[in-house]
Amino acid sequence: MAPRYYTVSWDQLHRDSKALAWRLVERGPWKGIVAITRGGLIPAAIVARELDCRMIESVSVITYDEEKLGTPEVAKPPVAAGDGEGWLVLDDLVDTGTTAKVVRAILPKAHFATVYAKPAGKPLVDTFITEVSQDTWILFPWDTEPQFVAPIARSGLVK
Repeated sequence: MAPRYYTVSWDQLHRDSKALAWRLVERGPWKGIVAITRGGLIPAAIVARELDCRMIESVSVITYDEEKLGTPEVAKPPVAAGDGEGWLVLDDLVDTGTTAKVVRAILPKAHFATVYAKPAGKPLVDTFITEVSQDTWILFPWDTEPQFVAPIARSGLVK
């Protein structure tokens, strides 16, 4: 079966990231935030602003080549976060949990939060906002651009 696509706008991502901050504010204060690059950078910036957190670190784990899952590789470790105690790890999405497992091994004491979660990765996340089905591919605003779409009646899908 072909995957489903779910398009997230900049406005929706901002609202959902702010909702995540509301869930996290009472669990702090945090020593800092570790953004998982690249997808976690923008949600981390929004959450950092809302939590008034100025210490931002990043970890880069390369797992995807376009839409194909590969072998995870840590391209940049989060040195400042130590073992993660008192730190908040943020990503846009937990999918299969591949990246989350790698980051949890590096930062075992951190609190792991994502904006979106799929069933396979959900057990690896401490806090998230929205669950989507495993066969849904989320199109984030940095991956898309507005373009013309033909009306449904002209799409060839209606008989």
